Amino acid sequence: MRLAAGAPGPCLAARALGAVLLLVWLWDAQTQTVSSIKPTYIWQTGMAVSFPLAGGELRAAERDFSISTLGALGEFYPCMLVVVDCLKKPPGPDYSSAKSYEQIRRWPVREPAQRPVVTTVADFRGPWGRCMGSECGPGGSQSRAVWCAHSEGWTTLHTNCPQSKRPDNQQKCFRVCDWHKELYDWQLGAWNQCVPISLHKPGVPRPPVCTRGEEGIQTREVSCVQKTDGEPANDAICEYFEPKPRLEQACLIPCPRDCVVSEFSPWTSCSKTCGTGLQNRVRSVLAPPLFRGSACPNLTELRTCELVPCEGEESVHSLRVGAWGPCSLVPSREARQVPQDHPKHLDRPDRPDQPKHPDRPKRPDRPKRSDRPKRPDRPDHPDRLNRPDRPNRADRPKRPDRPKRPDRLRRLDRADQPDRQMRQERQAKRRKNKEKKEAKGERVRQRQRDRERVKDPETRELIKKKRTRNRQNRQGGKFWDLQVGYQTREVMCVHRNGSTAALSLCHEQTLPVTYQACVITKDCEVTEWSDWSACSKECYEPNGPKGKRTRIRRIQQFNVGGGTECPHLEESETCTPQGDGILPCIAYTWKTTEWSECRVDVLLSQQDRRRGNQTGLCGGGIQNREVYCVQAPSDFQSNLSSLKSKEASRPVNSDLCVGLPPNTTQLCHIPCPVECEVSSWSAWGPCTFENCQDQSSKKGFKLRKRKVLNEPTGGAGNCPHLTEAIPCEEPSCYDWLLVRLEECIPDNNRECGPGTQNPQVQCINSDGEFVDMQLCRDAILPIPVLCEVPCLRDCVLSPWTSWSLCSHTCSGKNTEGKQTRARSILAYSAGEGGVQCPNSSALQEARSCNEHPCTVYHWQTGPWGPCIEDTSVPTSNGSLSPGGTGAGSIEASCAVGMQTRKVICVRVNVGQVPPKNFAVCCYEDVQGAGGDMKKKQSRKRIIIQLPANGGQDCPEVRYQEKECEAPSVCPGYRWKTHKWRRCQLVPWSIRKDSPGAQETCGPGLQARAVSCRKQDGGQVDIGVCLKLAGPMPLLSQACQHPCQDDCQLTSWSRFSSCASDCVGVRTRRRLLVGKSKKRDHCKNTQVYPLSETQYCPCNKYNAQPVGNWSDCILPEGGRVEGLLGMKVQGDIKECGQGYRYQAMVCYDQDNRLVETSRCNSHGYIEEACIIPCPSDCKLSEWSNWSRCSKSCGSGVKVRSKWLREKPYNSGRPCPKLDHVNQVYEVVPCQSDCGQYIWVAEPWSVWKVSNVDLKENCGEGVQTRKVRCMQNTIDGPSDPVEDYLCDPEEMPLGARESKLPCPEDCVLSDWSPWSQCPLPCSTNNTRERTASRIRQPGESKQCPSTTEQESCTLNTNCFHYSYNITDWSTCQLSERAVCGSGIKTRMLDCVRSDGKSVDLRFCEEFQLNLERKWQMNASCVVECPVNCQLSDWSSWSECSHTCGLAGKLWRRRSVVQASQGDGRPCPSQLEQWKPCPVRPCYSWRYGAWSPCQAEGKPGHLEYRLCAVVMVGWYVQGARCGEGVRFRNVSCFVSNGSGRNKGNLVDEELCGDLEQAVDGDKQIILEELCTVPCPGECYLTEWTAWSACLLSCVGGEDLGFGSVQVRSRAVRAQEAENLHQCPQQEWEVRPCTEGQCYEYKWMTGPWRGSSRLVWCQRSDGLNVTGGCLVTSEPVADRSCDPSCDKPHSYCTEAGMCGCEEGYTEVMTSNGVLDQCTVIPVLEIPTAGDSKADVKTIRAISPTQPNASLPGRSSRTWFLQPFGPDGKLKTWVYGVAAGAFVLLVFIFSMTYLACKKPKKPQRRQMNNRLKPLTLAYDGDADM
Repeated sequence: MRLAAGAPGPCLAARALGAVLLLVWLWDAQTQTVSSIKPTYIWQTGMAVSFPLAGGELRAAERDFSISTLGALGEFYPCMLVVVDCLKKPPGPDYSSAKSYEQIRRWPVREPAQRPVVTTVADFRGPWGRCMGSECGPGGSQSRAVWCAHSEGWTTLHTNCPQSKRPDNQQKCFRVCDWHKELYDWQLGAWNQCVPISLHKPGVPRPPVCTRGEEGIQTREVSCVQKTDGEPANDAICEYFEPKPRLEQACLIPCPRDCVVSEFSPWTSCSKTCGTGLQNRVRSVLAPPLFRGSACPNLTELRTCELVPCEGEESVHSLRVGAWGPCSLVPSREARQVPQDHPKHLDRPDRPDQPKHPDRPKRPDRPKRSDRPKRPDRPDHPDRLNRPDRPNRADRPKRPDRPKRPDRLRRLDRADQPDRQMRQERQAKRRKNKEKKEAKGERVRQRQRDRERVKDPETRELIKKKRTRNRQNRQGGKFWDLQVGYQTREVMCVHRNGSTAALSLCHEQTLPVTYQACVITKDCEVTEWSDWSACSKECYEPNGPKGKRTRIRRIQQFNVGGGTECPHLEESETCTPQGDGILPCIAYTWKTTEWSECRVDVLLSQQDRRRGNQTGLCGGGIQNREVYCVQAPSDFQSNLSSLKSKEASRPVNSDLCVGLPPNTTQLCHIPCPVECEVSSWSAWGPCTFENCQDQSSKKGFKLRKRKVLNEPTGGAGNCPHLTEAIPCEEPSCYDWLLVRLEECIPDNNRECGPGTQNPQVQCINSDGEFVDMQLCRDAILPIPVLCEVPCLRDCVLSPWTSWSLCSHTCSGKNTEGKQTRARSILAYSAGEGGVQCPNSSALQEARSCNEHPCTVYHWQTGPWGPCIEDTSVPTSNGSLSPGGTGAGSIEASCAVGMQTRKVICVRVNVGQVPPKNFAVCCYEDVQGAGGDMKKKQSRKRIIIQLPANGGQDCPEVRYQEKECEAPSVCPGYRWKTHKWRRCQLVPWSIRKDSPGAQETCGPGLQARAVSCRKQDGGQVDIGVCLKLAGPMPLLSQACQHPCQDDCQLTSWSRFSSCASDCVGVRTRRRLLVGKSKKRDHCKNTQVYPLSETQYCPCNKYNAQPVGNWSDCILPEGGRVEGLLGMKVQGDIKECGQGYRYQAMVCYDQDNRLVETSRCNSHGYIEEACIIPCPSDCKLSEWSNWSRCSKSCGSGVKVRSKWLREKPYNSGRPCPKLDHVNQVYEVVPCQSDCGQYIWVAEPWSVWKVSNVDLKENCGEGVQTRKVRCMQNTIDGPSDPVEDYLCDPEEMPLGARESKLPCPEDCVLSDWSPWSQCPLPCSTNNTRERTASRIRQPGESKQCPSTTEQESCTLNTNCFHYSYNITDWSTCQLSERAVCGSGIKTRMLDCVRSDGKSVDLRFCEEFQLNLERKWQMNASCVVECPVNCQLSDWSSWSECSHTCGLAGKLWRRRSVVQASQGDGRPCPSQLEQWKPCPVRPCYSWRYGAWSPCQAEGKPGHLEYRLCAVVMVGWYVQGARCGEGVRFRNVSCFVSNGSGRNKGNLVDEELCGDLEQAVDGDKQIILEELCTVPCPGECYLTEWTAWSACLLSCVGGEDLGFGSVQVRSRAVRAQEAENLHQCPQQEWEVRPCTEGQCYEYKWMTGPWRGSSRLVWCQRSDGLNVTGGCLVTSEPVADRSCDPSCDKPHSYCTEAGMCGCEEGYTEVMTSNGVLDQCTVIPVLEIPTAGDSKADVKTIRAISPTQPNASLPGRSSRTWFLQPFGPDGKLKTWVYGVAAGAFVLLVFIFSMTYLACKKPKKPQRRQMNNRLKPLTLAYDGDADM
């Protein structure tokens, strides 16, 4: 049966009651019915239920749940979960097909046979309320509602529910407060391994081909913990402050990387010299398997080999030696005398895993030798410290009860045991030696007694010092307890199959030595840490660097015998001084001098003409100052004495100042002197008195004046004179001005005839101002003017014109001023009875004007003189204290002074007027008075303030040098080695049973002491040398006590000197010593040569250049000083002739690098070079300004420059040029509309075209000449071009009119037109009038005297408006280069038709400007600041201490970046030159010797510097644990790292620290293992591979890089392969790395196969790395096989023919035969044998494969392909032949064609304008 639970309809209706009715059905799988279960009362708290529905799932959360189906049935209320224990459970989900809850209810229901037991769950977790409480922390509480509900959905009494199962309605909780944030935090675990998504989601398929990687998911643990101890806490606490961090994140799993291995090495030699053996070849791992990639294949490949059959029985056993055991002390005598029944003496079987001689324990009751009382009769001798104190072995009683030692059991098996006679000889020798020692000891004791008798204090002191030295030389000194012991090893006999056998089976081999001397291992011991030292910083600086304090510990015991190394002996930490009274630290700050004078000349370009004359330059410039570092003032320093204050202001090293220093250059501006701009001279005024108040003088003056339009710099006093005067007669202060003449009135009241015109006058003063009439009472009043009114028949003349302006302003000998006026004939007389017209001369009048002489005077003033104290004014004292640290106070007395200047009267064009004539100039008062109250080992002084106002000059000497004092020698320390002690052998008790052993000879160890000394020999603590003197020398070394038959020789002497190189020989010698001189076998010079001879070395050296040429370097002092002593910007000498260098290298005759001095070279090749100088852009000078583009109003004027030379070598760039390489400057200009006027001469006489001779009247023409003239204040002066005048205003030059007849009315000329009223309108009119000059006759009338016309806009009526032009470019003074300037704009009056007119038109019409426009504005032109560089720094240290690649560098920095059009900074801010080549000497290891378990008797010698090391070994074992050696030698190289270098004498490395590749620990010996015959073993580790990155398409995926190394297996016996170890490889991370790609490579086909291999992108052939799915085919086969002659199997798997043959195929596509081309065999119709077809005909898509390797055979031209069609090359040859034929025909035609006659080219005389102009500059 299956349990199903659901919530019925009443559950929806019972929400208000809080109860839920839960129905439970029982499903019967056999009857397909549902049986109901009786509901029960349950406790309601709001838990969750879940059961399946079709299309969804009924689910509930912890608080609420909802039903989710296809129909979205709605939301359920909280319901209770009931657990039902069923008798049976139906298989599988039963309600998966249900669509809704109603469908479940309608299913059949039956009563169950047995009612299940329904149990209510009592442990409910409902929604708890908020944690409440008065205190923060775990003391809070939270509650929830609990009630009893009926199964039908209504709430009932609590008694109906079982009380024992009632859920809790309250619980304890943790109340979170804000301060808990400091106590709790999220603890984030590490991300787990990235797991593919396909494992999380089974439905997600994995990609078939991995290209970049597979997406995955990483998880981690996140928990809330306490910050203090990490204890876990409730997550709700941390969630209160911060959301819980994510538990998952996406990740990328790279594609699997298979293992990549190299190619196999060559086959090794056969493992056996006879019989069947094995050969091995191995390969290494290049890339490890990563990211689930395929594992590495076998690194070893084996094959059997058999050289020759073995003769006789093959040896299958070998002696094998084990590793040396621990070093043990020599057992004392008591320790060796153990009872016979001691278990140590019991016979034990041989065990291969246990040494034969275990360490013997010391007796605990035996005191140490150092603790035992000394014997008074025996002096302290260092040699006896480790020697056991026991009687001679020969004198000791024999012990018959002593059992045999285990090592004696082994000796029974040996065949070479010594006999009894040899033993007796040794005992006799021991007795003799004992007697000698006793005699020697007696002599020593006697000397000791003699010393004790000495009473001299000095002698005692010397003895005491000697004893101290001897004590220091002991091998067990103060810092090391060096004890010599022994160690043993096991020897066993092994079978070829690896099993252990009895030693007797290895009887053919000599047993090796099983003992050796050693040093007892002791670890380093140090003292406790000392107290911290005082802080290195003794002052307080809150933001500055902290101090440092240290503590040390000393060595009590050095490590010996391979013990633990000593830890670091010194440590330090940062600190700040503590305590009261700590003074603040001295602070340093930047200080600057005053800015220098502003200089403009440094901004001038190379071509600027002002460079020759730099006076008066103004505008933008540059000024400099010096920056230096001084001690910053503080409150404490203010209390110091003046001496200390002066010391504080002294410049110090700039490195002491932090932060960026202030700028040393800045732009400045010199105000340009504003030129005084004056107006034109006014007209000469009337003759007036100098002073109208005093008219006593008869002399008068005519004045003319001008105004200052632009105030100059320094006031109007710098302007030219503004008034000029000329003397005149009859002066007058007031005069009458004729305003106009009234109408002519005939005399006697007649109508016509003579009359008069009365003048209308006005009184004016000398300035032309109207004044009261009474003031002119003394002036002559103008009289009436005679006139005439013409009668009817009289000649009519026009009125006189006004007098013209005077032709000259003054009169002289050659000049005279004239004025003219004219009139014309308007009508002729009638003849009789009328007044006749005058002749033409009477129509003009002239008069003199400006009759005064041309003598002009004016006042001229000189500059103001120096300020002189005015004693008439009382003095006021004051003190000035200019700022500046260290400058002191300057007191000065100031007073009021007076300045004077010279004033003279000057006659124009003559000079100064003598003083007696000053009266003629005194036309104005001249006043002026006033007082304007107006910085090896060397040291330098900086000018802080320049002298001013007569202050004291700066001292001339501001720089001093002196030779540096001799530097103090830094203390040096060195190791001092003491003499080697006596060679100590392995105790005789240990080695006496070894074959051939002798008691007093053999290998041993000897020790020595070392101490730390100063260079002067004084002794210091040994820790100083450990820190400063390099590694400590060796304390022990192997030694050899010569045996009786050994030959002893001295060391080789040095070779004798050679007289000269390459000539003669040199020798070295050695001698036999001791008893070796008497032994015959030692005298054999063949075996022991006593001299060696060699030719003198032939030292030949050759020098050759190496490396690149350096930069071109100018000689020192290449800067040019400016004219005023300051470095001028732009004139820095950074070009010209310099030198470049190339290093020289010197080699000896063996091609070894040596010092360059051997080749008589200073190390360089020097070659002159040129640094091209920068050339600025060169332009021409400015052209003259053009005329203003408009003659009236505002226009523009232009000037230009053109390009003369382009810049090069980083010269100043050109400004922006136009297409013709010109640059323009355009400025607005204002033209006075009245500067050019039309001047018309009087009308000519009428030329009557239709003349009435009687009346002399009719139609006629008048002409006059009209000219354009320049208008001045005095009137028109000179004629100019007509285009300068306004053509619209040009007067008429001719007019046609009717000449009046007698008695006709005569009118005057028309007056000008009146102004049209504004605004213009056609309804308005304008008019002009004429007056009647002659009245008409009785029968005649006068025409109208008025004319009118309509006002038409832009025809005779105009509107006017103001117009503001654009701003001009910034205009500088002619003396300025840049800086402040002025830009201008113009105000125009513009007529409505667009024409500019005089401003008076706008003013006359009373037009007001909208606002006050500013016509001038200040502006700035960017200064062309050239790039300024600092001086070159000093040359750096060589980048390499030795070798060929060393470089010296010097650098400079940009002090001032270029601005504007300044010269840009050069790209080269650093220079290099090679260092002198020095050989690179270094210590290097030699190759390791072959690993030897044992060797033949002898010694192995190798050197470290001058120390001879000896390793002893004995012939015997063939395998096992051994040792290998290597030498360390001095090598020379060129430092490039590409070659290993050459071996040289060790003396050349004498100054180097004993280190190899930076490792100070020299290792010349190491343990190794020699495999036994038949043993399977691992090879040595390969070198680490290159760093490998995980890449795709050359792009790093970011997973880091790794290196790998491997060990392969080598086997010697096929039977032992099962014992072989597993191959190994190791991986380690590394930095950087490289991406490699892999691709398949194929070789040519060889028959039906070819080579296919994988190749890495660096060209290395590998196995692995390439995709297996894309591997090319290596083998091919054809079916049927290609057995026809000249046939082969193609790549397509079909038979083809070789080159020169064509295929003949059968009808079914099988090759029938190969036929020679071009013979084609075509079968007849009756021949059914075969059809001629080709492979292409059958399968045209198959490629045509050719048999490789046939290039050396005879080849044929095959025009037809295998498909019977022409090949492509046939078409190509045909096309080429066709082109060749066309070419031949064309050339033939051209060669036979007659040439045309040459035509002369006509040169165009019009030349194009040049864009480059040559003005004679030599730079072109």
